[in-house]
Amino acid sequence: MLRRQLRHLPRAIHQTNTARSRLLNTAQNSQKKIYASQAQSAKSSAAVASSSSPSASSSKTSTSKNPTIQVGEDGSPHIPERPKSWLTHKVETSPAVRYWFMKITALLGYHSPKQRAGLRTFLLYERICAVTPDAERNFWQNECDLPPTFQSWFIITNLHFWMLTVRLRALPEPHGRFYVQFLLDHFFLDIEDRIRAILQPSIPPRDPYTFFTSFYINPNIPKDGKLKRGSRAPERLVTRQMKIFKEQWMGMGMWFDYGLVTNDMELASAVWRNLLGARGSQGIAYPDSNPPKFRRGVNLVGGAVENPEKIDLEKEQSRDDGSGVHDYPPDEIDKYVRYPELMLDIVIYMRREIARLEKISDEEIMEGGLEALTFGRIRPHVPKSQ
Repeated sequence: MLRRQLRHLPRAIHQTNTARSRLLNTAQNSQKKIYASQAQSAKSSAAVASSSSPSASSSKTSTSKNPTIQVGEDGSPHIPERPKSWLTHKVETSPAVRYWFMKITALLGYHSPKQRAGLRTFLLYERICAVTPDAERNFWQNECDLPPTFQSWFIITNLHFWMLTVRLRALPEPHGRFYVQFLLDHFFLDIEDRIRAILQPSIPPRDPYTFFTSFYINPNIPKDGKLKRGSRAPERLVTRQMKIFKEQWMGMGMWFDYGLVTNDMELASAVWRNLLGARGSQGIAYPDSNPPKFRRGVNLVGGAVENPEKIDLEKEQSRDDGSGVHDYPPDEIDKYVRYPELMLDIVIYMRREIARLEKISDEEIMEGGLEALTFGRIRPHVPKSQ
């Protein structure tokens, strides 16, 4: 009897693991749907708020579900108004519908601190963090020579994500924990959608979690509008990229935290490694060097990596496909002279914005307008046209 039961034990273990995996996938999908519904509710609320503001009424609206971010002449980013849903129209025009809508959402727990944090953090991420690459596009791409890739977009957004979480971690419990976690969830849901749009392109392009941006270029979208066979990357490569960006998020946050509590030299070194690509770390290529050294950051998302499953880092770092942060060639070594000034400007900007956010009250962080939370310019003394 015991031998017969042991014979069926491996099959029972396999069935248990399969059921556990299905349950975990179902829970993850349900959680993603909840976040998506929270984001859609936040988008509807943002549309209602922006429709009553003078800046939104004078700007050109868009009827697309996820519009493209626009940057005004003053350098301020603006997300065009999204079309209102039928429910938003009903709640705005009918007091009875609004009364019962608030009653039902209260019964479903949408007025709890945790749910309110999920809705609020979507606005904080979309309107405060994700717009920063486009707001300072000239500085990052022309002054810092960051290429127009998703990797560049990620590190800039991650920088402002970290500065905002420094303030959110100071919120009283449980709000601080809720706000940091939900902000992180929105960040990586947006990253996943953008990675899939690049590695697994579709015609027409799939809607991102937040908005379209022209800061980076998707090289996998064919100009003729026809996808070639084999143009879609396997799912394991998408998963691998998500793990890489998670490690980058953790590493940047750890070193920025360390620099914040120590001194400006440590903070500047973290900026040099994480934002400026650690240019010159293996030496500067002078014109008389033979052969001249060259190194670039390997960029899987949007780069021309040969055989991404078996990457030869030394081989990939020694060639330039225009996708990664690269060392300056011998005829541009004078650009290294600007590096101390660039690091100083970024460090001053980080400490200035963190000190400004520290002065904002907890109530304004959680319930106030977004104008007071918007990040300022990196070089406020430079004219906005430059």
